[in-house]
Amino acid sequence: MRTTVGWQADGTAGTLRRAPLDRRDLRPDDLAVRVDYCGVCHTDLHALDGDRTSPLVPGHEFTGTVTETGTAVTRFSAGDTVAVGNIIDSCGDCTMCRAGQENFCRAFPTLTYGGTDRRDGTATLGAFSREFVLRDRFAHPLPAGLDPAAAAPLLCAGVTVWEPLRTLGVGPGSRVAVAGLGGLGHLAVKLAVALGADTSVISRSPGKADDARRLGAREFVPSTDPARMAEARDRFDVVIDTISSPHDLGPYLRLVAMDGTLSHLGHLGPVTVETMDLLVGRKRLSAAGSGGLPATAAMLDFCAAEGVAAEIELLPSARVNEALDRLRRNDVRYRFVLDMSDLD
Repeated sequence: MRTTVGWQADGTAGTLRRAPLDRRDLRPDDLAVRVDYCGVCHTDLHALDGDRTSPLVPGHEFTGTVTETGTAVTRFSAGDTVAVGNIIDSCGDCTMCRAGQENFCRAFPTLTYGGTDRRDGTATLGAFSREFVLRDRFAHPLPAGLDPAAAAPLLCAGVTVWEPLRTLGVGPGSRVAVAGLGGLGHLAVKLAVALGADTSVISRSPGKADDARRLGAREFVPSTDPARMAEARDRFDVVIDTISSPHDLGPYLRLVAMDGTLSHLGHLGPVTVETMDLLVGRKRLSAAGSGGLPATAAMLDFCAAEGVAAEIELLPSARVNEALDRLRRNDVRYRFVLDMSDLD
């Protein structure tokens, strides 16, 4: 075993403490990666605040530097900069994996943390740590021109909004609305604008109007203003719903144009839909989660070419509990990223 150090859950208190961590010795197709920057995601909060029966080290969107490779690795060498997301293995054989949608693996993908290693059955520990070991095919070369810190959230938040934008054919002439301007939403705005779409933001926070326009949105619609919401009815080909708390989908479906789609991304839980909100206008309701390896690679290349990256607040990793507490209060614009170098 290899030993590193990271931030591990301290009992059930929802806080993290610095602790030694074990990583496996390299298998032939493994990389050892020095974690340089890791984003802080709402999923980390859900994991910390939920029931836990095994050790928990969060962190699943990171960039770092290869320090060692397994004997069969040919894609990477020591010193390469890589990016890794929330999936680090899959069965590789099911229809989803063969289609490049490892995120929908029928045998369930191995998650970067809180998962189970497919070979030895151990619990996976995440990237709030100084070293990470994974299969080389689940790492991506970080394109030149992308800042490693601002690129880290692209590996979860970025690809989560990229997949529906591309699947739904967003491009020049598309009318897109992004509901919610947070970690997911601000990247949805940036990507939709870079794809050439006429982009608007729907938010209950009027104070975010200036930010929405700075990010490239043409219009800001306050969701708390019934008149403005009525004016926007049937206007958008695609509505990307990134709101993380439970909410009524009806007002957002009514914004969708005929034959358009509401893509529900933010809240992972039960929803209730009035059939009439779908029926009138032949509207569609879809969902997405994370992304497969081909989509992630394409997203990284697009972001490098178009200069798209997350808006971040960079903190030393020792302030991780502060970041988590502020995230609980939605006190961040728009993604915390931890600098892991203070773990040396």
